[in-house]
Amino acid sequence: MSSIKKVIVVGSGIAALSFVNTISENCQVIMMTKKQFSSSNSMLAQGGIAAAFSAHDSVDQHVQDTLAAGCGHNDDKTVQEIVRHGKDLVKKLVEEGCPFDRDETGIPQLGKEGAHTTHRILHAGGDQTGKTLVQFLKGKLGSHIYVYENHHVMDLLVHEGVCTGVVWKDEKGHVHTMTADAVVLSTGGCGSLYETNTNDPSVTGDGLMMAYRAGAQLVDLEFVQFHPTLLTTSGKAIGLVSEAVRGEGAYLEDESGRRIMKGIHPQSDLAPRDVVARTIFHEQQLGHSIYLNIRDIPRFSARFPAIASMCQRAGVDMASGRLPVSPGMHFLMGGIKVNEHGETTVPSLFAIGEAACTGLHGANRLASNSLLEGLVLGNNAARYIERLQTWQDKKLAPSIQEVWSVPTVSLAQLRKWMTAYAAIVRDEKGLQTLLDHLEQVSFQQINVKNITNEQIEITNQWALAICLVKSALLRTESRGGHYRTDYPNRHDASWRAKQIVHEQGHIYIVKNERIGAKWNVYS
Repeated sequence: MSSIKKVIVVGSGIAALSFVNTISENCQVIMMTKKQFSSSNSMLAQGGIAAAFSAHDSVDQHVQDTLAAGCGHNDDKTVQEIVRHGKDLVKKLVEEGCPFDRDETGIPQLGKEGAHTTHRILHAGGDQTGKTLVQFLKGKLGSHIYVYENHHVMDLLVHEGVCTGVVWKDEKGHVHTMTADAVVLSTGGCGSLYETNTNDPSVTGDGLMMAYRAGAQLVDLEFVQFHPTLLTTSGKAIGLVSEAVRGEGAYLEDESGRRIMKGIHPQSDLAPRDVVARTIFHEQQLGHSIYLNIRDIPRFSARFPAIASMCQRAGVDMASGRLPVSPGMHFLMGGIKVNEHGETTVPSLFAIGEAACTGLHGANRLASNSLLEGLVLGNNAARYIERLQTWQDKKLAPSIQEVWSVPTVSLAQLRKWMTAYAAIVRDEKGLQTLLDHLEQVSFQQINVKNITNEQIEITNQWALAICLVKSALLRTESRGGHYRTDYPNRHDASWRAKQIVHEQGHIYIVKNERIGAKWNVYS
């Protein structure tokens, strides 16, 4: 056995960058991105990064807010570790000169977002935190990091249950393989499954399904977070309006000016995202139009330049002080099951960022905890991998899947089904209808040499949709981002985290089988 020498990282967001900036120079690191380096959800993150940075805050309070938002489904130990470690990593970024927004004294400004009990959100560029962080971390890449754009990783190489590398296509469609001592998936979630979403178009659930085919466990796929406020005109979502806008004093109202969150939750417009999204959805079902009232925010365009620019491009009259909004799929709380080091259940295969499920987010992610998790898990995985010994035989001739069964369903149709039956609210009848639709799809057999990138993506999206809907059918309760109208057994307005006194279990999916499901329901 020898030490790890070569690592392949699939993706280029915050988690991937945290990983490659941590890993030892003794390791050769290959970063592969399906599109351009800038094609990631991290680049689109308007909101900030949460950390108990203030002297008036504490790690314990941040932990409690995370647990409360997660509806008792979080892994307590993981929450403690990520919040504590994340605070240190954010402080290090500040010390290294990451250009966070600062006040006149030079101290980082701290904002407030949904379900946080205090100001603890660091922003950069007003509403361009993700982009700023990506550019800052990219500027620190060492000479041992090799970045390859337009390398579409389509599958994993697995030998005797161990991940040994990747299969990828170049821009001309030629298929290649590359072996490595470890593979790290940092490919994001699955926003593309829904008609309205906040995700980069390149994020199509690829990493999740590559891991699934390799035998890794997927967990908690039923927990899908819809961001409450996407700028929406003529029924079309234009882009995200950060929760930080409500943190600065904006509020939701209908066409008559009635504040829709009053009396719904103690935190009103800054209630957890699942609560706000369902409230907006309910009001829209009743025929109301929903707006974000921004009149109380001074110098809005200076504070939120990217949002102001988006409104201008969309022809939205900001002088009215009201932005038309609607919910859209934003984040997958579930994903590839990993431990604190990012290890999956397949040896030598790791997952970090949104593609991974650490247990931090529970049933509903606390605002601005995603960039924090990416920083921590990328850092943890790098420090762990460089200590590992490799036990792979590099002389093995890798075998790849020669023929793919590609579903003959369009992405538009898949999104229509998912949005109709597995979105903000669900029930057994709708989920079963959706599963029937998905399982009745026909296939065409295509050789790997001839398959297109779009066919690879729809194959992954279709298979992931089946896993997600099976998980949603198995969880016969309402919790966080998973709300079933046939099991509406939790009333959000009166719920408190302290009422959770029993263990909540998780639903695992692997190779189309339910391998573990254990939970209690609220009474």
